[in-house]
Amino acid sequence: RRQRKTRYREARFLNRKKKEGWLPPSIQSRVDNQIHWIETFRSLLPSPKVIVEVGKFDAQKLKKPDIQGIEYQQGNAFGFWNTRYYVFVRDNYTCQICKKKGGILHTHHIIERCNGGSDMADNLVTVHEECHEKFHQGKIKHRFQKPKQYKETAFMNILRLQIMNRLDCEITYGSYTTPKRKELGLSKTHVNDAIAITNPTQIQEYDQSGEFRIKQFRKKKRSLHESTARKGRKTKNTNAKRNQKKTPYVDGVYLGDKVKVFGQVGFVTGFTGKMVYVQDIHGQYIQNPAKSYKQVKMSDMEHIHHSNNWQFLQIS
Repeated sequence: RRQRKTRYREARFLNRKKKEGWLPPSIQSRVDNQIHWIETFRSLLPSPKVIVEVGKFDAQKLKKPDIQGIEYQQGNAFGFWNTRYYVFVRDNYTCQICKKKGGILHTHHIIERCNGGSDMADNLVTVHEECHEKFHQGKIKHRFQKPKQYKETAFMNILRLQIMNRLDCEITYGSYTTPKRKELGLSKTHVNDAIAITNPTQIQEYDQSGEFRIKQFRKKKRSLHESTARKGRKTKNTNAKRNQKKTPYVDGVYLGDKVKVFGQVGFVTGFTGKMVYVQDIHGQYIQNPAKSYKQVKMSDMEHIHHSNNWQFLQIS
């Protein structure tokens, strides 16, 4: 029976309750990554004291600055049968594509659910049944104004609680560090914010040589192989030749390697024949100023070192 065939997966019987402290995998990964780097840097210092600046955000107040009291329990659809009817009234029962009234009305997701959109009223608009069908078939085109999303706000609130519960550290907020940074006469940068977080009384010597940037880089695609049919043949994918996912290296140069080209330091992000694509840590291509294409010759490139899945760049 299907319920007994549990190879590679846990048996599902009386164990469907999520454990205490469970987080969605996408958020859990980001939280673990933040804590991992804090612990990594702490392990390099003798008797370190960790102070973390966190943010506490009110998503409702970001949407409506003057919200107060019972209004927090009364959303946009308060007093309506459901969100769908609120959207119809808000749009005055008018199709937002053809701008006409009458007919059967639908609610359309501006950002589709499969792309991370929600069922909130801000992400819904009123459309005719015919317009809705033609829009999804690609027969008509219309650009809706995308709503603001507050996913990062929710993440920062979750991160604050996780750091307070999992780390042995002190907590501070931007409302304390910003005045301190201005008092010290420092400009707005990540390094200067870190200095202000420690709450120094004065700065006698300011050494910027330790500033660096780290960025994660994935060398491979997630698919185990690409089983697409060869060109010019109508072979089914089950019988097709398995293609290599991505060129991992050329002449000893690997994806993600740190190189120097035309006086700039960057990282190898792709190959085309015997030429390579090089991007800086911000994702901007480094190319030959005299050429219009992005590829650079390997002879113009100075190899610095191989990289793992992390790109490290000294800023100053």
